Amino acid sequence: MKLLVIVVTNAALIGLFVYLLRKKNLLSFMDGGKWWLTWLSIAIITLMDELTSVFYVAAESYLIVGLAAFVFIIATSVFIRFLSSRMVEIAHILEHHGIRGGGVYSFSYLVLGPTMSFAAVASILVDYILTAAISTVAAVYNGSSFFSLSPVIIYGLMFAVVWLVASLNIIGIRENARFTYLIFIAAALVLMTLIVSAIMSPSEGQIARVGEGFHLSWTGLTGKSFFDGASFFIFGFAGVILAYSGIESVVQTAGLVKSWRDIRKAYIFLAWTVGIVTPLITLLVLTRTDINFAAHEDDLITYFGTVVNGQLFGYIVGGLASFTLIMAVNTAFVASSELLERVAHRYGFHWLIKTNKADSLYRIHIINATLFSVIIAITAGSQEMLAHMYAVGLVASFTINMGALVYYRYSEGSEEIPDYHTSRTGTFIIFLLLLACFGFIAFHKWQGFVLWAITVTIFQIIGFRVAKRRAPEIEQFRKTDSPMELLFRIAESNENEPFHLYFRRQQDVSPITPDANSAHITFYSPRSGQPPKFGVNHFLFPIFRESLSRRLVSLIYLLQYDFADRKLEFHLGWPTSSWVDRFSTGVMVYAIMRLPRRFPKYSFVMEYEGSEEKSGDAKSLEKG
Repeated sequence: MKLLVIVVTNAALIGLFVYLLRKKNLLSFMDGGKWWLTWLSIAIITLMDELTSVFYVAAESYLIVGLAAFVFIIATSVFIRFLSSRMVEIAHILEHHGIRGGGVYSFSYLVLGPTMSFAAVASILVDYILTAAISTVAAVYNGSSFFSLSPVIIYGLMFAVVWLVASLNIIGIRENARFTYLIFIAAALVLMTLIVSAIMSPSEGQIARVGEGFHLSWTGLTGKSFFDGASFFIFGFAGVILAYSGIESVVQTAGLVKSWRDIRKAYIFLAWTVGIVTPLITLLVLTRTDINFAAHEDDLITYFGTVVNGQLFGYIVGGLASFTLIMAVNTAFVASSELLERVAHRYGFHWLIKTNKADSLYRIHIINATLFSVIIAITAGSQEMLAHMYAVGLVASFTINMGALVYYRYSEGSEEIPDYHTSRTGTFIIFLLLLACFGFIAFHKWQGFVLWAITVTIFQIIGFRVAKRRAPEIEQFRKTDSPMELLFRIAESNENEPFHLYFRRQQDVSPITPDANSAHITFYSPRSGQPPKFGVNHFLFPIFRESLSRRLVSLIYLLQYDFADRKLEFHLGWPTSSWVDRFSTGVMVYAIMRLPRRFPKYSFVMEYEGSEEKSGDAKSLEKG
């Protein structure tokens, strides 16, 4: 019966994959003279990255949390879906500001500035270093689990894997989307066979173990005080978060797809695939009563395959594990090189991104391979220690991303991203949970925290020095308008008539009528690029290391000093966002509302200019 179900399941999967392969533009397409990847392509690339955690996270989470680990992995899968929606929002915001690629680093740079963004770079880089290290260790242990190899040979194989993948990248050999898709097909067939076999051949007492796991989780959450329950929840969450490493990789590939909507589709695909497969496999393996988990920490899933389907299938699972984990090492090489290339290009470190004849960033690849090897040597190839270190960097990266998103949403509101935005309150709760999780891991897994702290400190020191001399904003300041130009325009205007100053939002693209007695002013962030000018009386002033309200007040003081007796009239846009948005930007609005008291000689007008297009939008909203 089991064999029949396995055959039917695999036949159905093969039929589905053959049907998809026959479809045109399944993985990539040409548009506007450029090749783009489809949402399915980037989803599969990320899925293969996430799926590798299946081969080591079950054992590591069991050693930390115990039998309740599978319950927390199920709960964390749901949490990751909420986190994914925030990643989609980040992709949408970046696209709105014309930023393609760079993912969470570009977002932290946009929101937090060049100096603080180096903390994000350090966290992401720690993730990539430990992804490569733990994937290498897990690949060797899974592939050699059926052979009696000495520790010297095992360590030699680990270093050989790292430098072999580095060599392939140096000579310009990379896997493409179609190759990854074929590996995905093989992985889907093997893992589906593993799941079906485990369901059809349960161990004695396995159902009772499932109930015991849920009971332990419920007792830990509700058995004592609220603070004990909260501590147990954070403890369990921190112990299994590693199961979903790689979730941020979709945003990193945003520059390869046409729109943020493709990012959204990719995350939905991941929710229905790896979001179900990872918890299911973990449940099936951790509730077995015929496995000694302590004895199979390094090759648990491979041994699980042997238990449910025999040694031949164990060889297949071990081979798949080794191959996909080596692919994860390659992903770490590619992603880290792209991250460092973006940073080096932004700050002018061209010596670091010099390429060879194969157009490969060979210097970065050599540096990465050295770092990966050093980490493996320091940890003596311990999968448990690497998992602890990896968890710190992963949660730190998530926390920085959510903190930046909270800051951005509460300062900018929702007007500029009407197509897709999530609840700010929900994002803030996610941020607090991640922050608590980071604190717990940093305290209990101090080795990983030390590595993260050292890396962040080094990058912050570099960031402070580099941002002062090489920040791209410096070049933006040279291109922007000077307040003196505005003063000259006011001086050349008709003194007998009031001079009107209109403050425009950065996203406003309406035309400007030339008028000698008016000026239109746009404050903008240099990190998001300089917006276009719409006339000779349109002035662009950057905001850097200060708030919009302070920049506005400074400008008014400047005008007051030079034109104390001139009648000036300031026109501010009417706030059309929701009351929640206005509340979230309340500090800025409050400062603007105080302007008439601070400058009683001048006139301040808050106005709204209607149009037929806006009227149509309002009618459609009323009908909806």
